[in-house]
Amino acid sequence: MGQNISQNRSKVDFIIVGGGSAGCVLANRLTDATSHNVLLIEAGPQDTNPWIHIPIGYGKNFRNPAINWMFQTEPGKRWVKTPVPTPRGKVIGGSSSINGMVYMRGNQDDFNHWQQLGNAGWGFDDVLPYFKKSENQQRGEGPYHAVGGPLWVSDPAQTHPIAQAYIKAGLQAGYDYNPDFNANKQEGFGPIQWTTKKGRRSSAATAYLKPAKARRNLTIISNAQVHKLIFEGSRAIGLEYETSGNRHIVYANNEILMSAGAIHSPQILQLSGVGDAAELQQLGIPVIADLKGVGQNLQDHVNAPLLYKTNLPVTANSLYHNPLRKITEGLKYIFSRTGMLAMGACYSGGYIKVQPEAANPDIQALLLLFSTEDLGGVPHKFDGVTVNVALMRPESRGYVKAIDSHISTPPIIQPNYLEAKSDRDTLVAGMNEIRRIIKQPALSDNILTEYSPTADIQSYDDCLDFICKRARTSYHPVGTCKMGQDNMSVVDERLRVRTLSGLRVIDASIMPTITSGNTNAPTIMIAEKAADMILSEYGAG
Repeated sequence: MGQNISQNRSKVDFIIVGGGSAGCVLANRLTDATSHNVLLIEAGPQDTNPWIHIPIGYGKNFRNPAINWMFQTEPGKRWVKTPVPTPRGKVIGGSSSINGMVYMRGNQDDFNHWQQLGNAGWGFDDVLPYFKKSENQQRGEGPYHAVGGPLWVSDPAQTHPIAQAYIKAGLQAGYDYNPDFNANKQEGFGPIQWTTKKGRRSSAATAYLKPAKARRNLTIISNAQVHKLIFEGSRAIGLEYETSGNRHIVYANNEILMSAGAIHSPQILQLSGVGDAAELQQLGIPVIADLKGVGQNLQDHVNAPLLYKTNLPVTANSLYHNPLRKITEGLKYIFSRTGMLAMGACYSGGYIKVQPEAANPDIQALLLLFSTEDLGGVPHKFDGVTVNVALMRPESRGYVKAIDSHISTPPIIQPNYLEAKSDRDTLVAGMNEIRRIIKQPALSDNILTEYSPTADIQSYDDCLDFICKRARTSYHPVGTCKMGQDNMSVVDERLRVRTLSGLRVIDASIMPTITSGNTNAPTIMIAEKAADMILSEYGAG
């Protein structure tokens, strides 16, 4: 209370709130060969932690509060009754600096559906050029891929015997081989590509922000927490942020671009007076715009983790517990940037349809080469693998809601996992189908036992009970500032906040419905497209 606030009257053209996947893209594109002055504000530190850049380090980053917001969901009332960890990157690069590096765009119909909801220009044919613009694809150019973009997309340097056996088991179970989940077909089993560059993580920070750091028209302030936006009437003109215990105000000539992610973007809007008017008044926050959709429509990929013991001593479990193996893998990585330290979250995976009426795959099943009681925890002492059976198109919807008027107070994150019966039915069916696939001959010699769930869990009710008690997520929260035309929409198809001016939201929160896969690549695409929109309105120089 009574804290002095310095006001920076030297305005910049654009202020980007959040240096994550979207913010790094915007900072690069808006300062590239233009006269626009851009300020990027990130709550976390620079990405200097070495475990950010060593791919297997994502396991360490999972529980590191220095670079991770360490959010947790609220317990559900009926189904998933325990808090679920919701890690979000608190560092330059955002969640792209701590994620599992899986490169997955989603199904083509995901984007066509966005367009059908009234979002002109967001169909698959519209967004494909931006996926390609972002990409430097190791496999080369093609109808769906491009080279020369900032984000490196790579195949693993080496194959892995269990990953190969998992693909073969999928084929033995009747599914097609799919060499590229990001091309014309999603269904089937095949290899996974990673956002890595020569054995190092290719985050939004290293891909987009690092090349732009030397530009004179870009200013980056890290370790700076935005408290609220400042409005003049219905126009966003600046914001208040804090760094090193001091408050500052800075103003924008053109626009403020909210890229703080699906948790913080709605919270900052709410603290700034943009949200459900009745709820804001209860918190004592003056109302700028009554937009009831702010914080609503939360979606995520809830999953059932299936854990198996294997007799092959080549998982990350033995790497963790075997000192000699740590040394050999460490040397391999130092001298060749290969081996398990260069490993993303998974080498192989599958997309399957378990509901007869499904037009597209409704389950993603990725094979992880480790097993733990809780992700980010110590691996089991036995060699183990995990198959994350993830629900791709959940019907359940949750919300993010500010508890008070202070940004330092984490908001309520209530995803309402499995509230929709169709979600429960699909996930149970997906779990049982993957259990059938694991029993195929390709894996039968290497899988010793089903560790969790145990073999006696077979009935629908028992499987559902297991999922409710052991549920994890794929850490893909989206949708809380959705793009659309209805009265719960927060932004229009040009990502401008409705009823206001000088303000856009550009991150995963604008997705009206979640994509069928990992969300980093689509978030980068959203920012690429938004940057083009902004430059078309304000000029490229």
